[in-house]
Amino acid sequence: MSKFIVTGATGGSTQGAAASNRIEINDFVKIEDQFSLYIQALRQYFITLLLTIDDHKATAEHIYGQQQPDVDSFFSLAGIHGLPYQPWDGAGDQSVDPTDPDAWQGYCTHGNVLFPTFHRPYVFLFEQVLQAAAINIAATYTVDKDRFTQAALELRQPYWDWAKNSVPPAEVISLDQVTIIAPNGQKTQVDNPLRRYTFNPIDPSFPDPYSGWQTTLRHPDSTDPDAQDNVAELTSTLKSAQRQLRTKTYNLLTRVHTWPAFSNHTPGDGGSTSNSLEAIHDGIHTDVGGNGQMSDPSVAAFDPIFFLHHCNVDRMLSLWSALNPGVWVTPGKATGGTWTIPPDTSVDKTTDLTPFWSSQSAYWASSEVTATSNVGYTYPEFNGLNMNDPNAVRAAVAQKVNQLYGGSIFSSISALSASPAVSAATKPAAVHVASTPAAAAPAHSTPAAAPVPHVQANLAHVAGPHNGGAHVAVPHNGDANIAVPHNAAERVIWDWTARIQVKKYEVGGSFSVLLFLGAVPDDPKQWRTSPSFAGAHHVFANSVPDRCANCRTHRDAEVEGFVHLDEGITEHSGLGSLEPNVVEPYLTHNLHWHVQKASGQVVDLSSVPSLEVTVFATPLTLPLGSDFPVPGERRHHGGITHGRTGGSRNA
Repeated sequence: MSKFIVTGATGGSTQGAAASNRIEINDFVKIEDQFSLYIQALRQYFITLLLTIDDHKATAEHIYGQQQPDVDSFFSLAGIHGLPYQPWDGAGDQSVDPTDPDAWQGYCTHGNVLFPTFHRPYVFLFEQVLQAAAINIAATYTVDKDRFTQAALELRQPYWDWAKNSVPPAEVISLDQVTIIAPNGQKTQVDNPLRRYTFNPIDPSFPDPYSGWQTTLRHPDSTDPDAQDNVAELTSTLKSAQRQLRTKTYNLLTRVHTWPAFSNHTPGDGGSTSNSLEAIHDGIHTDVGGNGQMSDPSVAAFDPIFFLHHCNVDRMLSLWSALNPGVWVTPGKATGGTWTIPPDTSVDKTTDLTPFWSSQSAYWASSEVTATSNVGYTYPEFNGLNMNDPNAVRAAVAQKVNQLYGGSIFSSISALSASPAVSAATKPAAVHVASTPAAAAPAHSTPAAAPVPHVQANLAHVAGPHNGGAHVAVPHNGDANIAVPHNAAERVIWDWTARIQVKKYEVGGSFSVLLFLGAVPDDPKQWRTSPSFAGAHHVFANSVPDRCANCRTHRDAEVEGFVHLDEGITEHSGLGSLEPNVVEPYLTHNLHWHVQKASGQVVDLSSVPSLEVTVFATPLTLPLGSDFPVPGERRHHGGITHGRTGGSRNA
């Protein structure tokens, strides 16, 4: 029996790019022809859509089309990620009884070095099927047919850049209907497939509460069969995550330089006090889902927002790879194993990325997915670049990263310099934080490359004694400017970070560790919107781990994540300094934490004995010619949390 070969989308072009661009969803919804095809393709993917035109009025008739078991149906592709834990297109042991809890089941690579690369062919498989539907739909257009035919060739899965816009557009999270251009050229409203997916039928493998929900839900208002999305709660939760998402992403891209530290959420950050890609990814899942499907790995992929999210995860892989040329998958443990990977064996860049067939007899491997243009797509940050010149690519991408996500460190510098506590009469240490020379880049620092032009110019101006205390503007989030004091390049800025380590399955599903600076509201419903909320680390855990080989075998696996505290300290403390001798007593008295399930239920800290929250301070400098702030050796400040439930084991 022939296999479904995963090729990615084909055709189309973007000027200055090696392949067609994937486009950020906020921009994508404004491109009428591609958005119209995308919506129709999704609808056809979920159901068969028949548009009939009667007197220039378009009406939609829904008829269920592809059956759930079809290999290229949405249900089957979503099922690759978890339930119903059945082999996809012959990949895996066909003799496995899917009802046997002791059988190897699933293709899950969460928690190991294959996490980023496993999801790459997963997304371009989805993209491939989606584009095929769009091409067929474009052929039915009777108005502007050439325009829509070309749009179908250029169509790629859009990404949601949550680090820049933590709340997706209304077309994704709140509109039940959207406007498209129908094949007759008329604008018409159709049901919005990005809003939810309807099961037909609900698979009997689904546990409660999913077994009672006919559709996917985000932040459901109950566990009852008639539960509804709580869009207001979803929106406020995502808004509360914006600052941390930006800072976490910037630190991931600029301070993590080894594959194990970058790729997955198991402990080991490479000394960076920065989150892994998987840890940031986990937070999006829990924040979007609430108690809905997105917060549970076993059913997350059934929510249409899953692929918007994972497309951006893949983009982060592309950006990080450009900033760390030559660094790719290094050998690591397979953790619990899958249908095709035995547990605790070594996996590497040559390991089969099952179940994604690259030919009738072979699977894709990580070594084969380093260049996205080979599988039909790229991202806007790479337009106009010579991809054969890694140093030039690195410099250009560094500039983009600074524009999009930089700014937290510059915000802290600016806020400190503007603080009333910092004046001409104040001791220099209160402004400078530390009067030490710029530290040399550590051994794990990114290889030297041509500096980003605007950063180099700013830093040269910053360090020059001739500027008489003038300020320079450093790009912040791409549009606003932050004024940086004239001697910023000579300063050490202390980066304060709380590290959270905890057993992944200790709470019995997905949960969050929330950190606060100051008084914590009595009502847990107010925690995420409280001014004292400083950030959170999220654990994305399977609610039915016995059904997943990887999850089942590693019940005691620990995960790690970081919450960055500088902005919260600067905003709330009034200290005017980030020096350790100033900040340590403040955090000792004001840093608090709580654990909360994805459902919102509060978890008693004493029932999470593995939890350890500890604080680190890392000196950062802005040496001339550097693309990014350079970290020095981090310091452990265990005494800040030691002696409290869930605090540091060591003082």
